[in-house]
Amino acid sequence: MVGGVNIDRARTAWWLVGLSLGVAVLFVVYSFIGTFVFGIFLYYATRPVYKRLRRRIRPASLAAATALFALALPVLLLMAYTGAIALQEFNNIANRTDVTVLQTAIQPYIDVSSLARSPEELLANPDPALVSEFGKAALQYVGLIGNAILHLFVMIAIAFYLLRDDHRLSRFFRRQFGDEGGVVEAYLRAVDRDFNSIFFGNILNALLTGTIGAASYNLINMFAPTQVVVPYPTLLGLLTGAASLIPIVGMKLVYFPVSAFLGAETAMADPAFLWFPALFFGVSLVVVDTIPDLVLRPYVSGRNLHVGLVMLAYIFGPLLFGWYGIFLGPMILVLVVHFVRVVLPELVAGEDIRPWAVDPTYLFDPETPETGATETAGVETTETEAADESVGVSHQ
Repeated sequence: MVGGVNIDRARTAWWLVGLSLGVAVLFVVYSFIGTFVFGIFLYYATRPVYKRLRRRIRPASLAAATALFALALPVLLLMAYTGAIALQEFNNIANRTDVTVLQTAIQPYIDVSSLARSPEELLANPDPALVSEFGKAALQYVGLIGNAILHLFVMIAIAFYLLRDDHRLSRFFRRQFGDEGGVVEAYLRAVDRDFNSIFFGNILNALLTGTIGAASYNLINMFAPTQVVVPYPTLLGLLTGAASLIPIVGMKLVYFPVSAFLGAETAMADPAFLWFPALFFGVSLVVVDTIPDLVLRPYVSGRNLHVGLVMLAYIFGPLLFGWYGIFLGPMILVLVVHFVRVVLPELVAGEDIRPWAVDPTYLFDPETPETGATETAGVETTETEAADESVGVSHQ
């Protein structure tokens, strides 16, 4: 007893051990926060595919690996190749303009991007000299490549084990932290539902939008005048799809500058062809931006979150946290929104969180107040009639 307070030294020691372990885990996660966040993103992006494959493929490990290789790895490789091409193009521009400071900053990556300048040449003509050149260039940056491969492996491992064992993790949380009112379960289900909706839904929307954009821009180039064409139409379409991850303003950040560039280039070359930049802008606005946003996004994006909040999460996430903020920002938004919906009202009121304080059907089912009111009234009437009948029987 210290100062009149009973202190269990063994329990206090275990609390200190637990606190130390928690701090250590948080430090590891913080040190590799981008890797962990991207791994969670891969999990939600591939989970719907995994669930379909799981019905046909056994064991679960094979289904998880198949889902990752079928969906996640091609996307990651495409992103890496796009970045390499972008760095190479920047280097070409830097050779003609005075951008010494920026060129110095990306110089360590320029030779790496040159490896991806013509991958089809390596595949179509695998002569020893070309393979040897590729190997020497790769060895020069073994540290950079090794670090990237390590992080990629950790991301895929996180997604793989979450896919395979998510049901075990769910059971553990329900068993360890579940309450009588089902509040923890309702909160976790709501968070899981919106994580899945945001990550997989937006990925699907981005892929479909990118496909539409690539097809549209290649079709436009078939009618383009010789003086001006859409630069890298397929890549531009895919970038437009990727930018659709940012609601409302995302795609405009791509095709607005390109439209201005085409307009300036056409005005200097031949003003008679100014119809082409106008055509590009019109197709981008209507076919690539507006129609997919009105038709696809309502079905595949987060339906239960305000689009303005999602937009701000996608904007402020990267500004605050860096590249992984585009995933971490929406994750924080979902956690906060459902905490405010489920738990905060009872905490502010100073009352216990009881089963009737949070109705899970409100979180997962569409609201039907009129039908609900009618059914409630019917139940209450039935209960009242039953009570009256029981009272009458007792009186008899």
